[in-house]
Amino acid sequence: MSCWGLRSDDGTPDRPHSDPKHSWDALQRQKRNWVWNQFFVLEEYTGTDPLYVGKLHSDVDKGDGNVKYVLTGDGASSIFTIDEKTGDIHATKRLDREEQAYYTLRAQAVDSRTNAPVEDQSEFIVKVQDINDNEPKFLDGPYTAGVPEMSPLGTMVVQVTATDADDPTYGNSARVVYSIIHGHPYFSVEPKTGIIRTALPNMDRETRDQYVLIIQAKDMVGQMGGLSGSTSVTVTLTDVNDNPPRFSRKSYQYSVLESVPVPSVVAKLKATDADINSNAEMDYHIIDGDAPGVFNVTTDEETQEGVIILQRPLDYESKSSFSLKIEATNRNIDPQFLTFGPFSDTAAVKVIVEDVNEPPVFSPLISKMVISEAARVGMAIGTVSARDPDSSSSAIRYSIDRNTDLERFFNVDALTGVISTAKALDREVNSVHNITVFATENQDPSQVGRGIALITVMDINDNAPVFAIEYETLLCENAAPGQVIQTISAVDKDEPPSGHRFYFSLAFSAANNNNFTLRDNKDNTASVLTKRSGFRRQEQSLYLLPVLIVDSGSPALSSTNTLSVRVCDCDVDGVPQACGAMAFSLPVGLSTGALLAILGCILTLLVLILLIVAIRRRQKTPLFLEDERDVRENIVRYDDEGGGEEDTEAFDMVTLRNLNIIREAKVQDVSPKTASVYPYSTSATSRTSYKTLPDSSVFQEFIWNRLKVTDVDPSAPPYDSLQTYAFEGNGSVAESLSTLESPSSDSEQSFDYLSNWGPRFKKLADLYGNLEGSSIFS
Repeated sequence: MSCWGLRSDDGTPDRPHSDPKHSWDALQRQKRNWVWNQFFVLEEYTGTDPLYVGKLHSDVDKGDGNVKYVLTGDGASSIFTIDEKTGDIHATKRLDREEQAYYTLRAQAVDSRTNAPVEDQSEFIVKVQDINDNEPKFLDGPYTAGVPEMSPLGTMVVQVTATDADDPTYGNSARVVYSIIHGHPYFSVEPKTGIIRTALPNMDRETRDQYVLIIQAKDMVGQMGGLSGSTSVTVTLTDVNDNPPRFSRKSYQYSVLESVPVPSVVAKLKATDADINSNAEMDYHIIDGDAPGVFNVTTDEETQEGVIILQRPLDYESKSSFSLKIEATNRNIDPQFLTFGPFSDTAAVKVIVEDVNEPPVFSPLISKMVISEAARVGMAIGTVSARDPDSSSSAIRYSIDRNTDLERFFNVDALTGVISTAKALDREVNSVHNITVFATENQDPSQVGRGIALITVMDINDNAPVFAIEYETLLCENAAPGQVIQTISAVDKDEPPSGHRFYFSLAFSAANNNNFTLRDNKDNTASVLTKRSGFRRQEQSLYLLPVLIVDSGSPALSSTNTLSVRVCDCDVDGVPQACGAMAFSLPVGLSTGALLAILGCILTLLVLILLIVAIRRRQKTPLFLEDERDVRENIVRYDDEGGGEEDTEAFDMVTLRNLNIIREAKVQDVSPKTASVYPYSTSATSRTSYKTLPDSSVFQEFIWNRLKVTDVDPSAPPYDSLQTYAFEGNGSVAESLSTLESPSSDSEQSFDYLSNWGPRFKKLADLYGNLEGSSIFS
């Protein structure tokens, strides 16, 4: 090994340290003192002993042990060690050039006893020598790439790059070559550049759209013993428009109901295209057929289907099938592939119309009719007609939608469809009738057609003319003779074809009056004029003038209308100030408030007088008659036994039983003041108060008192029809109580059987059953 000299850190040649025994003038230039072998360390050393790197030696060292070598710097003591006496350097660890390619160290010789430097410190480098211990790597892999289908041979796909961590400046450890392991014969790779190209022309995406390549990179220029790495490259063939659309069949057939509405989807068909995305987009057209305008075809942008849409209503009876020829054409055509053939296809489509049961159809839909308002009831106006459009041709029944003829002015013949009047018509009330007529199939009542009958009522002269408005005519007292005081016009509800023409004149009763005259203006107006002057409100404040108005109809109609003329006091300009009768003049100094106070007092006095008169009349009225009015009694003839309990015409039982109306005081008033001839007690303690008795008890007590009053009054009429003991009605278990049909006299009549009729007849049994020998009823 050759020896090398070291330089000092400052670049000057190394020299011995200053010695105080010698002066600088005596120093001479010396040669370099450091000598050692050049230092290289092989990386990845696998031995067990420390690796010898080199030896340091100074010419100051005489071998007597007075010099000691010291090593500092990068990796000193941890990686590199030095023998202090001999200067031998060893590496104690495995080194990796890819981690660190060289180490910078410093060496110095010192006195072993004093550690004083005997040489200047010098720097040296230990280089790690490279070996081929790293394989090439594809840092960007795996790769994906795309290339258009049908590309020519040698089209570039993608470039791959592998890197080698070994030293590219030393040997061939980092020199890489590329090769394709998997992907033949479709693709190839350039060995030096890594560019991948197509190796076959016209590759078809529709046959195979993806390839996975394995690319290898090997160092040592591909020689034996070199290291290698690999990566995958996924190559996708992108689509081009190289395939035309094609229908799967040459003919299609679809069915559709004739009742489908417009517009509706009739059918969908699709031409297949092996291309994808925009290259598969297509348009559909109807290029031929026997139904122009009936159908249309559009493209569904999502599914690329041809959608056939109905444009006009279908009618099975008119046409039951349609034939169409539909073409599908690519929307985006690539000119470089036009040689592949026409990018379109055609198919025949047949649409079969299926029959459905349709409702009847009116012809025409709106039937216009005219009828005079003078038409008699039952007169035919016109005929509506409907037919069943189906081949079955079912019979039809007609009817009117009464929601459109609420007042039932018309009828329709169910079989013939003849519309006639059902009531008298009045054009002035309703001049046009818009009615809906139903047509119902006999075979299927759910099938109902609707038509319209538009009936116009023609006018006749059936309304007399009248004043156009309610006139208020004012006449000034100072009016001169011949002065026009009012212009009148007329209206008529009728509408003659040639327009109205009215004739005005005074009625016969007023034709020769001395106050007013009337002039027909011949323009459907008339003027009222005065015949004299000197009108005075004090003499007559209101004049009623009858005016006769005649129309021009055939026959002509007339009416007499009364015009009220009120006489007024007018100012100098003829403006009315006060009209009608002379107002009552108030006394001087008497205000309106005072007058109202006087009127109020007068009204109060009148009310008080009326109340006094009413009270006195009420006191003079017999008590017996007043009670009769309260209980609403009726006199019944003896030859009529009444209707019994079911007779509700004679009495208002609700009023009779009302405890709020029949007060206790009134009942006491109708009690007889004479001594009773009956053996029954009438004291207040023997009877319960009416307010505490039940309804039936109050009624019985009241009848009891009335009976006593009647019995002692020989002039009182009988009250046998008071429904307590004479109203058994049809539902009573007892027979008639009347004596009209009894063969025996009252003296021979026995009433013992009343005790057998139950508690309802207990009172009658007490009254009549135990009176034998008594002369009360004789």
